[in-house]
Amino acid sequence: MNGDQPAPPHVSTEARGRRPNLLAGEKSPYLLQHQFNPVAWHPWGEPAFQRAREEKKPIFLSIGYSTCHWCHVMERESFEDERTAELLNRHFISIKVDREERPDIDRVYMAFVQSTTGQGGWPLSAFLTPELRPFFGATYFPPEPRHGRPSFRQILEQIHHLWDHRRPDLARSATEMLAKLETAGLAPAAPGVSPGFEVIEAAVASLREAYDPVHGGFGGAPKFPQPSQPALLLRYAARTGDPTALSQVLHTCDQMAAGGIHDHLGGGFARYSVDEQWLVPHFEKMLYDNAQLAQLYLDAATLTGAPHHAAVARDILDYVIRDMTNPEGGFASAEDADSEGHEGKFYCWTRTELAALLTPSEFATVCRCWGVTDGGNFVDHSHPSPLAGQNVLSLVEAPGTVAGQADLASARGKMIAARAGRLRPHRDDKVLASWNGLMLGAMSRAAAVFDDASYRAAADANLTFLRGRLWDPAFRTLHHRWREGERDTVQLLPAYAFLLAGVIDHYEATLAPGSLEFAVSLGEALLERFFDPGSGGFWQTLPGAPDLILHLKDDYDGAEPSGNSVATHSLLRLGSITGRPEFSTAAQRTLDWFSDRLHRFPQALPALLAALDFSLQEPVRIVITGDPADERVRPFLSATHSVFLPNKVVTGTQGPVEPFARTLPAAAGVVAYVCEGTYCHAPVASSGSLRALLGDLAARRTAPGG
Repeated sequence: MNGDQPAPPHVSTEARGRRPNLLAGEKSPYLLQHQFNPVAWHPWGEPAFQRAREEKKPIFLSIGYSTCHWCHVMERESFEDERTAELLNRHFISIKVDREERPDIDRVYMAFVQSTTGQGGWPLSAFLTPELRPFFGATYFPPEPRHGRPSFRQILEQIHHLWDHRRPDLARSATEMLAKLETAGLAPAAPGVSPGFEVIEAAVASLREAYDPVHGGFGGAPKFPQPSQPALLLRYAARTGDPTALSQVLHTCDQMAAGGIHDHLGGGFARYSVDEQWLVPHFEKMLYDNAQLAQLYLDAATLTGAPHHAAVARDILDYVIRDMTNPEGGFASAEDADSEGHEGKFYCWTRTELAALLTPSEFATVCRCWGVTDGGNFVDHSHPSPLAGQNVLSLVEAPGTVAGQADLASARGKMIAARAGRLRPHRDDKVLASWNGLMLGAMSRAAAVFDDASYRAAADANLTFLRGRLWDPAFRTLHHRWREGERDTVQLLPAYAFLLAGVIDHYEATLAPGSLEFAVSLGEALLERFFDPGSGGFWQTLPGAPDLILHLKDDYDGAEPSGNSVATHSLLRLGSITGRPEFSTAAQRTLDWFSDRLHRFPQALPALLAALDFSLQEPVRIVITGDPADERVRPFLSATHSVFLPNKVVTGTQGPVEPFARTLPAAAGVVAYVCEGTYCHAPVASSGSLRALLGDLAARRTAPGG
């Protein structure tokens, strides 16, 4: 990684003197953060389960991730507390899980917590029988009773009492709840009802009702970007010409970019804001958010031509290349919210700091444009001694004059240099196939849109790393996590599906035959391992995995899109590129399996609706002839990707492309063929003509009703 990497956070000098627990042998940065807790933590696995069965104790399951602010708070307040640890160690078997490494485990127990409490989040705290069946759960528990919530120790004492005196009741409740979860997770589609454009219209109507006309986004505080929602609205606007959908997305993009959720100095976006204004974030930065937001801003830039949307996309990708890329090309997972024990300390500023750093003119411009005040706009209420006068930077006023612009640019440079001297937040450096696939797609597409060699190099290096470190070609197996030379053994749908999407993006941006060959191998493995041939849809993990009490087909696009949504869209694209019907058929059967949910709750699956939109409209096919390594191909690729035409496929004439593409002749130089259904336009011999033709097609495909 570029820059100095601090030691894992929240491990005090005193803690380092303790004997480590069983987490010390793990690779997950989150588990390693807890290796010196006085709690006798176990990693998830059969040894812990066996001990619970032998000692007839309930399991306390704690799920989180290394850059989670409230996970750090609960560790500091409870898991570092000797009295709490003594209760846990005496009466429970305590297990830690990194939700980023094992989203399949998290999905099962989060479903339980959400169904019983109506809310979810991390840290997730669940109590299980030795057979792994949950009977009580919630999220964060305070160390003392607070705001009507019992303390964590009170919860532990109550659970212990119930386990000793009402164990059969707890076991029966756990069995009944498991049956309900299984039924909910396996609900079949309504027979004979295939989803159509009407469910997309219903989702758009629902998003319009939730739209915040003042601050943008959908819903109130806390406010998450959830890029698959505005991305769906852009598709809808492109298909129908709806100006309201377009304006809502562009307003949302502008408000997010101006807000404190956007790092105005270092680039990238935080995970969410605690308010409805996008002002004050929880400061952790996640790779999956930034990958999807880069794609969204690329969508906005190619649709409107607005340079400020392109600038935000570049800002995200430059941040990832600079701060989140390892020497071999893998992308790190996240950066923490906290540094030196305080949330946001790395990112926030006081007026005193800025007055000492900047010239009077620069200082006045920064305070005016970025909203810096004496009182500040952020207080870390989770810390017993919060820092005073902290300001999250947000663009509250444009600099206006040329002099103001110069002052802001000069001040920004000084502030970046000063911030570089601060202790940087912990970086979770594990490489996940799933999230890397998302960022690979964004980086590849940006390389083509901007005709930028640095993004192309980053995408190429990332793909080489993933193929070399996480893909086993002999067994056609994709591992999910790599860290410090070691990969895991977990098989997960999001790993295959998200990476497949990214590899297809890389192929369409480069026409490299090797990328398409790899995409085909991934697609075949995806079908072999996860597709349900009886009903349709994809299992989240391998059926029959012994450490899961429940096998689910994920059915919700939240901060991350679901594996089913991405798999469906990717297979539709791959089927169209290769002409292989088994890919498209599996995707269509998945849409049919989800038909009932799409009709009842279409807004829950905006990424799957994007796949549905693709399936309902014959894609435009752009076939570019010639050697993909020929520099003359690049302007054609840039022209192809610079037009917002979401339902298109881009191919060359080499590798496992569909038969028709292989028959197209190459004239002198490079030629592009643009086809709609069975009709092909006259060959196009210049990138400018190709861009104009695609622009005309995009305009003609925009019609009321799609």
